[in-house]
Amino acid sequence: MAASSSPTLISLLGLRLKGFATSEQVGELVGLEGAVVEECLKGAAAAGHAVFRDGRRTGWTLKTEGRSEVERLLAIELDETGTRDLAQSCYDRFLALNRTMLEVCTRWQVKDPDAQVLNDHSDGSYDRAVIAELSGLDDAVQPICAELTSQLDRFGIYSPRFESSLAKVKAGETEWFTAPIKESYHTVWFELHEDLLATLGIDRATEKAH
Repeated sequence: MAASSSPTLISLLGLRLKGFATSEQVGELVGLEGAVVEECLKGAAAAGHAVFRDGRRTGWTLKTEGRSEVERLLAIELDETGTRDLAQSCYDRFLALNRTMLEVCTRWQVKDPDAQVLNDHSDGSYDRAVIAELSGLDDAVQPICAELTSQLDRFGIYSPRFESSLAKVKAGETEWFTAPIKESYHTVWFELHEDLLATLGIDRATEKAH
């Protein structure tokens, strides 16, 4: 049976993945009521781990201490559930796909990198070829998501989001491939990557290259 994470842990992790968000937005991501997330983040603020900003944009963000707290709680969870080796193995397999994912996203956005010719999506055959590559990556990442979710149920948020964004891309909604302001395939990929980095306490800036 998959282990369930505490509301505090997944609220803080959700905020780390979002960077800056309201309680409701974090709740939508991690599957908690906004009121529950709000209480968790207020507790984090009292502990010096998070801060609420009210201005042109209103929401929560983690402080440096909060990012460290997330990693501390995640490390405890791995040790208590005996899932560290699983997480490391899944991360290694994910990282092996990451460079290809970045290259596929670049091909989706730019048809000729040397001439910087943007893809205006008028060439159906070109787009179908790139979408086929994305489908291949999805075939490879879905088993990783499934394996993680089988032991840590907080990873269950990724597979359906990948499926949804890929279906929209295949239906001709081109922005669902890489748009940063949507739950695009690239956005979900980035968040899974960040989740794995946080889970294993790896600094993205010094992450080994594949």
